[in-house]
Amino acid sequence: MQRATSLERRVDAIAHRILLDAPRNGTRAWLVEFSVFVLKQAWACIFGAALLLAIVAARLWYPDEAVIARNDALTIVAVLIQIGMLALRLETGRELWVIVLFHITGTAMELFKTDVGSWAYAAEGVLRIGGVPLFSGFMYAAVGSYMVRVHRLFDLGFTRYPRRWLTTVVAAFIYANFFTHHFWWDLRWVLLAAVVVLWMPTVLHARVWRYTLRLPLLAVFAGVAVFIYLAENIGTWAGAWAYPDQVDGWQPVSPSKLISWFLLMIISVVMVTWVYPPRAPEHRAVSGIGNDEGADAAASAPSDSDQAPVGAPAPVPPRRRRRRRAGAGLPS
Repeated sequence: MQRATSLERRVDAIAHRILLDAPRNGTRAWLVEFSVFVLKQAWACIFGAALLLAIVAARLWYPDEAVIARNDALTIVAVLIQIGMLALRLETGRELWVIVLFHITGTAMELFKTDVGSWAYAAEGVLRIGGVPLFSGFMYAAVGSYMVRVHRLFDLGFTRYPRRWLTTVVAAFIYANFFTHHFWWDLRWVLLAAVVVLWMPTVLHARVWRYTLRLPLLAVFAGVAVFIYLAENIGTWAGAWAYPDQVDGWQPVSPSKLISWFLLMIISVVMVTWVYPPRAPEHRAVSGIGNDEGADAAASAPSDSDQAPVGAPAPVPPRRRRRRRAGAGLPS
């Protein structure tokens, strides 16, 4: 795996020792791959999961008479989570810049959306800009954290990825439409069609452990949007913010928000690609569980040009240097 932090390399080494004798075929092999996939996803979501747990805990147990307002307490917790991510080597400095960019773009949208009444926060605390508590920007940063971490945890590769300048233009129009549709035409369906045209041919290659998943990228976008939508329902239930139809009592967020989250995913992906440019998948012969032994043998077999002349002394093989694996938190 690429660009792993020092802590993740240590965790990766431990995981490899544990899975050294794991089966290569059958149901147990599939269960190993599935377990590694789930653990990697959980590792990638650690920032967002910690923040969501803090929001739920504040709803359930934070005292109303506390000296520090609940929104201010959530902001302090969010800052501490971010500091912990860096101190524990769970994020790199390069990734932090991406997360800061998510924070800025998200906060700008929050300021506008709350001003026009799209949603609202409790008017409490001092750590806020207007009606927007500062912890709200960390919710967008959590999406950014997931995006950059999952990119390296799964060694993501892409086939037929569109040109970055085209994706940037579409992402810029999507971001602008979140503002302009309040007083001009709503172009979300046009932009959604543009996204489909651009990314329809793209296939995502995600390496779990021995197995490499190959998925249509649009389906991955949709899946992540669904999980964010579920997290949004938890956040609104916990009272972190409320939509107009939730003021008199909580109810599930409108499914129409799935389109908004899907389009927001495009903005997120494009921002990450300008830090980690999309690359072609590694040419691995492994296409499924249990096929790597034959592939390794084929890869190591000498070609005709490598054969020594008849009667010549056998060449002494060069001493191979032991290479240090660069893991990223879980088996690579």
